[in-house]
Amino acid sequence: MSDPGPPATAAQQIPRIGIDLGGTKIEVAALDAGGMILYRRRVATPSGDYEGIIRVVRELIETLERELGVQGTVGVGIPGTLSPASGLIKNANSTCLIGRPLDRDLAAALDRPVRLANDADCFALSEALDGAAAGAETAFGAILGTGVGGGVVVRGRLLSGPNAIAGEWGHSPLPWPRDDERPGPLCYCGKRGCIETFVSGPGLARDHAESTGGKLSAAEIAARADAGDAQSDLTLRRYEDRLARALATVINLIDPHVIVLGGGLGQIARLYQTVPALWGTYVFSDQVATRLVAPRFGDSSGVRGAAWLWPVAERP
Repeated sequence: MSDPGPPATAAQQIPRIGIDLGGTKIEVAALDAGGMILYRRRVATPSGDYEGIIRVVRELIETLERELGVQGTVGVGIPGTLSPASGLIKNANSTCLIGRPLDRDLAAALDRPVRLANDADCFALSEALDGAAAGAETAFGAILGTGVGGGVVVRGRLLSGPNAIAGEWGHSPLPWPRDDERPGPLCYCGKRGCIETFVSGPGLARDHAESTGGKLSAAEIAARADAGDAQSDLTLRRYEDRLARALATVINLIDPHVIVLGGGLGQIARLYQTVPALWGTYVFSDQVATRLVAPRFGDSSGVRGAAWLWPVAERP
């Protein structure tokens, strides 16, 4: 009989519970110490109902722990961030969260400490720990969806700062703008020409509509380009150059070993060849060794990263 090895420690037996709090759905998952999903469930988000969100999160975790028979640590990924200055949520596109002490309210509802992080940070952490960027000393996770966000992981730890906005590349201006890109579309943040307005899904669709008059979603544009549609291909070529410029500034600033693309546009397969072929023009180096990769866990990365906000060696 083979040696079963030492018994698991108490910390290793405690599941890490992650909550991905989105605008339309709330997902809960529990991971074991090796990252295996023990439980997973999704429900609709109570729209605009802060107290309803607290109640649903509590009910999801109570059900999970009843089925697993053990209490776990809780990490939550949110579409915003916790302000270090006020202790309240800021920059959230789920506006009912703004100005609320979400970490304290959840901790009171669950009767335990709760860790919060931006959803893009959770994506980056998941992919850096055991996903597509596993083993990389520095990884940047870039979300390309309805909005544009990002997170930075260095040696397995999220990079944070005094303003809690590390990785928020989407609200920097599009670099090296061309004449027809100035002053740029108006962003919800109040400024014009933000990276988000160009390389988000709505930004891609807007650009296609302005150049062709056709109203297509980002996914439809990508599919038509793959099928040989010339107008859609030209739209994607403009998008690829803009994305290459935007990511070149990330490389110039933090020089990550790996960049992982998440969100709906991260599913466009051609980006992983075309964008690295373009960004060398803009990166301040004689060569670019940074790898651009697709995520290993896809839309599960958010909830997995929330669970990993509690490292295996820690317990509350």
